[in-house]
Amino acid sequence: MTDLQVRKIRFAFADYPVPFNWNPSDPAFSLAANVLSFLFLAIEKMINATVHEALPTITDPEIADEALAFVRQEGQHSMAHRQHAKALIKAYPALRETLDEIMAVYDDLTATTSVKYRLAYIADLEATFTPTFTMMLNNADTLFAPGDDRVASLFLWHFVEEIEHRSSALIIYDAVVGDPWYRMRIAPRVFGHGQAVLVKAADSFNSRIPLEERKVDAMSIFGSELWKAALTKWVPSLQKYRPFAPSELGPTYRLYSHIPIREQVAVAYGVLRSQLPGHNPAKQKLPPLAAQWLARYDAGYDVSRWYSAGNQTSRG
Repeated sequence: MTDLQVRKIRFAFADYPVPFNWNPSDPAFSLAANVLSFLFLAIEKMINATVHEALPTITDPEIADEALAFVRQEGQHSMAHRQHAKALIKAYPALRETLDEIMAVYDDLTATTSVKYRLAYIADLEATFTPTFTMMLNNADTLFAPGDDRVASLFLWHFVEEIEHRSSALIIYDAVVGDPWYRMRIAPRVFGHGQAVLVKAADSFNSRIPLEERKVDAMSIFGSELWKAALTKWVPSLQKYRPFAPSELGPTYRLYSHIPIREQVAVAYGVLRSQLPGHNPAKQKLPPLAAQWLARYDAGYDVSRWYSAGNQTSRG
């Protein structure tokens, strides 16, 4: 039987406005997290549809239980991110179109691709989360702690549970498809698709959120503008060419600028290794904050206010 726990956690997004730049000390990361809230809604809907479509072909009852627990956890994440997105849309109604556009991309993926492909897509994507989210949790003091506690607590919970169910998507894929080479072969297509959706979302945020609110060019999250800025610093004459012209959409900031490059390189290596046949997510080193979060939750700590709940010891 699965040992995944479905935790129903609600955050006070409706109680008072949610700032777009929810961590003023790191506007690039704030924007990236907002993009993720929108993206997670679409991906988790696709996960739910795909896993339920595959369930009748899973003959092992323990794996079937794992699959159901996996989608139930993802369903809780979706409900919470929807409340975050709803709060942002309330402040910036044009973002409803952004969310609809992203949802449409993954609805189309669900409608036009095979279960085999989508299970591989999910397994490829989920495999990257442990190295990526471990880095974020290991740097929570700067990425999350200075920001709005509701948004910070939402992402801490989500990232901890993604690490908790780090093996689920691969277990389901192996039970239904069982071809590790296929998963590896389509990885470039999967990440190309995901990158295109991120670019679409960032471009939408640039056009629909005033610069005084977002603070940065949303394309900062990809680093391309920074490379252009560095190149034109050495060769100023390039600025006369449109591809190298300074961004008119705001200043650019490097995502994870305070995180040592060696940590970021380790994440890149972990992501690459996660796509190889034989990868076992269960063997990955886990961040101390994940264990602390799970222990505090079990002890009754109010994890919906991770940084402001103080010494509360009961949920009430």
